[in-house]
Parts: sequence; structure tokens; C-alpha cells
Amino acid sequence: MNAMNKAARMAGFLNLSKLTIGGGVVFWATTIAISLLPLAAEYRSAFSKASIQTVWVASLPAGLIMGCCVSYSLLRFFDTIPTKNPILKSVIISIIALVIATILTLVPHSFLGQSDVLHYILIGILLDLPRFVFLGMVIGYLYKRLYQST
Repeated sequence: MNAMNKAARMAGFLNLSKLTIGGGVVFWATTIAISLLPLAAEYRSAFSKASIQTVWVASLPAGLIMGCCVSYSLLRFFDTIPTKNPILKSVIISIIALVIATILTLVPHSFLGQSDVLHYILIGILLDLPRFVFLGMVIGYLYKRLYQST
């Protein structure tokens, strides 16, 4: 029984890793694509963010962290999310992650004393939304492929 439990845990860890890496890479690729937009350059300059190359490098670990959180939540709470489609379930979880990330990263900018904070918070949400939606879509798709065969 112990060997079977260990094998099941290892399979769960491998599936979590696959979902995390897939979601993280998509988050990273989407960040690179979005960072090339003029709107992203305006946003970075408004908050004195780092150069575009730093954004590209820093978005990979951030994507892996977000991918791990969304993947773990999908695996852990799969049966409690009210829809049957794993892609939709994963997108719902990633939207929740977007709300949490917005509260933790963008809201503190409102205390920096800029006059048009709401404008930049909305731009930040607009720039983050595709990253999180694609993250959720890919994790849900990979989940469907991993567990459809079993």
C-alpha cells in the first residue's frame, strides 16, 4: 500500500510540474508579446519600472509561480468548481489569481501620489488580463490532455 501511495504522489507531482511549466511558459511568452506594445512602455515609464529586458527575464519566474498556484488550485479543488470543463475551471482560478495579484501589486501604487492612479491601475489590469487568461487556458488544456487518457 505504501509503494502504491508513493507512486500516486509522484504521478501527482509530475502532473503538477507539467501544468506549471506549460502555464509559466505561456505567461512568459504573453508577457514578451505585451511588453512590445506602446501602452506597456507608457505603463513602465509611469511607474519607473525596469527596462524591457528585465521585464522579459523576471516574467519567467513570475509565470512559473502563477502557474504553480493555478495548477495546484485546479488539482486540489477540481471537483468543487461548478463547471465540468477543465479549461473554464482553470480560467476561473486564474482570474481569481489576477484579482489577488492586482490587489498585491497595483493597489500599493495608489499610495505613490500620482494624480491619475486609476488610469494606470486600469492599464495594469488590461495588460495583465491576457497573461492570466492564456495561463488558465493552457493549464486547463494540459489538464484535459493529461487526465482524458486516464
